[in-house]
Amino acid sequence: MDPLTPNTDLYNVTYQAHDYQSMPYRYLGRSGLQGPAIGLGTWKFGFPDTGDGARIDPEGAAEIMDRACELGVMFWDTANRYNAASGNSERLIGRWLADHPERRRDVVLATKTHGGMDGWTPNHAGLSRLQIVESVKASLERLQTDYLDVLWFHRFDEQVPLEESLETVEDLVSQGVVRYLAVSNFTAAQLSECLRVSETLSRRTRPIAVQNRFDPLNGESLPGVLDLCAREGVSFVPYSPLAQGLLTERYLDPDKVGPGDRLFDEGSFAGIAEEKLAAVRKLGELARDWEVKVSTLTLAYILTLDGMGTQIPSSSSVAQLEDNAAAGTLELTEEQVAALKEIFVR
Repeated sequence: MDPLTPNTDLYNVTYQAHDYQSMPYRYLGRSGLQGPAIGLGTWKFGFPDTGDGARIDPEGAAEIMDRACELGVMFWDTANRYNAASGNSERLIGRWLADHPERRRDVVLATKTHGGMDGWTPNHAGLSRLQIVESVKASLERLQTDYLDVLWFHRFDEQVPLEESLETVEDLVSQGVVRYLAVSNFTAAQLSECLRVSETLSRRTRPIAVQNRFDPLNGESLPGVLDLCAREGVSFVPYSPLAQGLLTERYLDPDKVGPGDRLFDEGSFAGIAEEKLAAVRKLGELARDWEVKVSTLTLAYILTLDGMGTQIPSSSSVAQLEDNAAAGTLELTEEQVAALKEIFVR
């Protein structure tokens, strides 16, 4: 066997604890897994010309993933059902991983299971043993990898005993197919029950994180989960942390909002209360005074909240990704946090 060529660049690197490419990392739940302060949500990745509802084409997605590696944004979150249950977000990540196999170990890769996918019978949805196993198999094929770092239960299944769902995850962890379990769109009561049942089974079945909708302007979609996470040692990973783009520069001047802006295109901008638009403008004033982007400031504030884990904002461009990533190293003073609390709600 030929000897391996020494990697002198790697050998000479001095690593700072809990940091990669200058991006701070934090533990997820009570596990040993660490995720970057800022990750990447990939629900926009797909094939827009096919009508799948995606907003970023394969070339744009590849550029974003390339830059994410340079910035240390190495938690990539997807789902099998993203973009009209097409699996296309997973497919584009899979293409990138196939082109960069040496980077697979660097990416904390997370996908989801629950919603109807890869078939039409009742057995192709929910959290039954059959569905979880088949869903993971299909996701791995699209992602072109042989394991998932994190598997999310996309929502609670009231029809299937939690014991069955969690025991299936235990089997997948034992097989090396899944590394960690997390849950999404769970109420506080559902998360409490999941934690209770996991204690009767195995530590491997204890969820390390919960992914629920949250932004500091509107608060939690399912109240009480963030506080429960802080108490129980579960990381809260919010989706839509920038309020679907409202907490960015794009919406500081309502008169300039038009086609191409997500909230306008989806028909929801007109229904936003004036008090919330006023809060966004006030946030814009602080961001200008402090010489940071609105999105950067918002994400940095969220990271100060108890129980918060990796943030997974989506990015439509490399520039947006860079603005989001900057939040990972932005340290807010106590006075700045207090000023932001005057604007935001919990």
